[in-house]
Amino acid sequence: MTVTEPNQPNYQQFVERLSQALTEQQLLKLILSKYQGAETELQRLEITPVLLKDIWQLKFLYQYKTNHITKNLPTELALPVILSLLQSDFNQANLQSYSQTCQLSQSKKGKYLLSCQSTPKSSQAQVQIPPQAIAHNRQKQRYVEQSRPFLTALGVTDQQQQLIPAMSNKWKQINKFIEILAGAVKDTGLTERKQLHVADFGSGKAYLTFAMHDYFNHTLGLPVNVTGVELRQHLVELCNTTAKTLHLSGIQFEQGDVKHFKARGINVMVALHACDTATDYALHMGIRTGAEIIMCSPCCHKQIRPQVQLPLVLAPMLQHGIHLGQEAEMLTDSLRALLLEANGYDTKVFEFISLEHTSKNKMILATKRHKTKDNSAVLGQIQALKQFYGITEHCLEQLLIESAAG
Repeated sequence: MTVTEPNQPNYQQFVERLSQALTEQQLLKLILSKYQGAETELQRLEITPVLLKDIWQLKFLYQYKTNHITKNLPTELALPVILSLLQSDFNQANLQSYSQTCQLSQSKKGKYLLSCQSTPKSSQAQVQIPPQAIAHNRQKQRYVEQSRPFLTALGVTDQQQQLIPAMSNKWKQINKFIEILAGAVKDTGLTERKQLHVADFGSGKAYLTFAMHDYFNHTLGLPVNVTGVELRQHLVELCNTTAKTLHLSGIQFEQGDVKHFKARGINVMVALHACDTATDYALHMGIRTGAEIIMCSPCCHKQIRPQVQLPLVLAPMLQHGIHLGQEAEMLTDSLRALLLEANGYDTKVFEFISLEHTSKNKMILATKRHKTKDNSAVLGQIQALKQFYGITEHCLEQLLIESAAG
């Protein structure tokens, strides 16, 4: 491609219009096409506005034959990159803003041709913002108000109720958790209850415990009794002090674990990151007490893996330790989900929150079924899985058998 000095009138006029669209944040889309550079797979470049951390930027979508690559740049850095590409790699540019559309093209002799058309004022209001910009610019729905006092007390926000940057992942986790809880509450009709009891096992620093109390008490206006159960006594004392400082009623923390906690009519049972069979004990408690909602995020799947006998057809795949571990984890949680189904729950297993925020991101969500259902088929599936993998014992199944016998 012939590199042309950017001093031709048509080129200069296009640059002025592009600069104005960027400066006034009027750009809708810029497409650079007819690529003549060294990357044989690159076809075109699409540039659209995005709002990232409340800053108007440009998203560069490099479109190759087999894949796309995205880069985001601030406006002041993006313009020089665009102009450099126009002079060296692309023969055509299509600019679309709220007020005009322009096409700049370059002939084989290096002459720039420009065609522009103004958008009628009557049509400007109907111009649609590109989906990419809408997705980033849309105000995200938050299930927890950032101004809530418990967030400041727990160090998620500062005294001005502004999010502390280091706590952004925790803030996303809190909102995602309450979003899932809100959906389950709607499905089970818990809003009709006169009194609710929520138990959070392994409550830790109690970010989610306080968030649940705030959701039921403040957002829904429901009387609730929330109990956080935690092995570490210093965290129990810390959280009770926080609740007292905030003058909250209906929330308390106790020292203990799920194996020894005496259930007292639990409506919502939560156990996040309970290690190995502690998840099974939590699920069993939820089932035994008839909890309408059970939320578990399993961790450290140790019980099933030593029992797995490699089926001949899977042996070449599961001979690798990482694959065997993943298979054992999937098998463990699949059996848990099926056992919940067999005991009167509708169950979902899904990604709780993106891996970029936490490595323990699987959620088992069970909501109590309103109608009885024949569970013979599910029980058959459980036995078939155990037989296929040679599993002789699953903690949750054993706990349920012992409860039935007792």
